[in-house]
Amino acid sequence: MEWTQFQYFQAVAQLQHFTNAAEMLSISQPALSRSIARLEEELGVPLFERQGRTVALNSYGKIFLNRVNRAIQEITLGQQEIQNLLDPFKGSVSLGFIHSQGSNLVPDLLGLFRQRFPEIQFMLYQNVTNQILDQLEAGDIDFCFCSQPLSRETIRWIRLLTEEIILIVPKEHPFAQRSRVKLEELSEEPFIAFKKELSLGEVIYQIFKEAGFTPKVTFEGEEVGTVAGLVAAKLGIALVPKIRNAVMEGISQVHVSEPKCQRVIGMAWVEERYLSPAARHFKEFVLEHFLKSGGS
Repeated sequence: MEWTQFQYFQAVAQLQHFTNAAEMLSISQPALSRSIARLEEELGVPLFERQGRTVALNSYGKIFLNRVNRAIQEITLGQQEIQNLLDPFKGSVSLGFIHSQGSNLVPDLLGLFRQRFPEIQFMLYQNVTNQILDQLEAGDIDFCFCSQPLSRETIRWIRLLTEEIILIVPKEHPFAQRSRVKLEELSEEPFIAFKKELSLGEVIYQIFKEAGFTPKVTFEGEEVGTVAGLVAAKLGIALVPKIRNAVMEGISQVHVSEPKCQRVIGMAWVEERYLSPAARHFKEFVLEHFLKSGGS
């Protein structure tokens, strides 16, 4: 069966007249009759009762029309959905990001982007670095924000910003009034850390290694908010990415002078994969935004 046969059958069923349906479809009446005859032959039953110049659906035709109407409606909706995705001012973007970017980078960027493109929608996925990179390679997402991936030849990654990693301590801690500390001064302190399977955890444990000691870890978490809350509860101190404009009650933020405490965040995508116009707009916006800000 051909798609045009369904359209032709629907037109004849609606108008109940071959000549009028042929005029509406811009084909000859004999061509329309042959198409309907072939459809009936393939189905093995007649679909119409001929009544002079007019026709009427028989019981088989009524059953088949119900299915044809639904099929055409579904295909039409599918076509419209694709056109919406291709509309540069609509469509959707699927974005993955690591846990620590959910409170700052992602909300800030999406808020600014939607001022310019208010009808573009986002599908968001938060996970550990390796899992969102797997999603990216599988085609489940368009982009992800993460640390630089290793051994991912299909993925293109570009640096966006460098985050300072700071020390947070309870307000009553002896170092709470300090502006700067050397990390080695804290070798005997209990630490709230991030899980090693997180990219942030990897970075912070590398910082401890550079400082020359293994931290005394009392808890390993995934979310910055959880870690900060435990520090406020005086269960330990922690290294966390600096969160702009964040108010952390009961906590003091202290810069670490040695070793260098920072990490780089970038955007990743699969270079050869098709991007919808909406996704291309987002990519251009992000790169332009960080080019202007200088990656700060």
